[in-house]
Amino acid sequence: MFEPAAARGVLPAPEEKSVVVRRMFSAIAPRYDLLNHLLSLNIDRLWRRRAISMLLEGRPPRGRYLDACSGTFDLALALARRRGFDGIVVGSDFALPMLERGRRKLAGTPVRPACADALRLPFGDATFDGATVGFGVRNLAQLDAGLRELARVLRPGARLAILEFTTPSWQPLRGLYMLYFLRILPWIGRLVSKHGSAYTYLPASVLEFPEPPALAEKMRAAGFDDVRWRRLTGGIAAVHVGTRR
Repeated sequence: MFEPAAARGVLPAPEEKSVVVRRMFSAIAPRYDLLNHLLSLNIDRLWRRRAISMLLEGRPPRGRYLDACSGTFDLALALARRRGFDGIVVGSDFALPMLERGRRKLAGTPVRPACADALRLPFGDATFDGATVGFGVRNLAQLDAGLRELARVLRPGARLAILEFTTPSWQPLRGLYMLYFLRILPWIGRLVSKHGSAYTYLPASVLEFPEPPALAEKMRAAGFDDVRWRRLTGGIAAVHVGTRR
């Protein structure tokens, strides 16, 4: 009843995905933060902290970092507010209304906004000491190209941390979660955001996205070694970390 096919029909064609995703996130920007925390019961804050912990594990919290697909900067701010952090975070996103909505949160922080497409980042090779992407790589029109672009702007030895939704694999949690994910979440999302399809697109895009082992392989192919991942909250989300070779 709650198989991936139940949500696939709302996904845009690959050649249209960039335009559709930019338009969609621009439209939902005013309610984006509210819905993130509401729909995850605030667990998303814990997930971001875990991603930053894995990114910085065993390393000094300083340097220049990129948060790609930054949205309203929640993951960039989780890094910038990390105890002892002494560096700069560039938060980039191709949906300008998302950046504008989040800009009010940046006062007094070392986060710098940049309107940029993750497939064509306006930064030189080996610019950053680390990078993060929170709930963004599944929205890329070309996932493999996006991972290669992230590798390009990282210096050798720098880490990439990807926080992304996945789905639980064991029952009965999977059945209960799929009921929520495919039926209840889209209804709440439509009610609060006033957008007809954004919160139907969300579960559809997650169900079409590579499972953690497959994403790890794509990271290796894009130029990352020592790739590992950790499932969070019973498999609702996962953090992948890899080192730029």
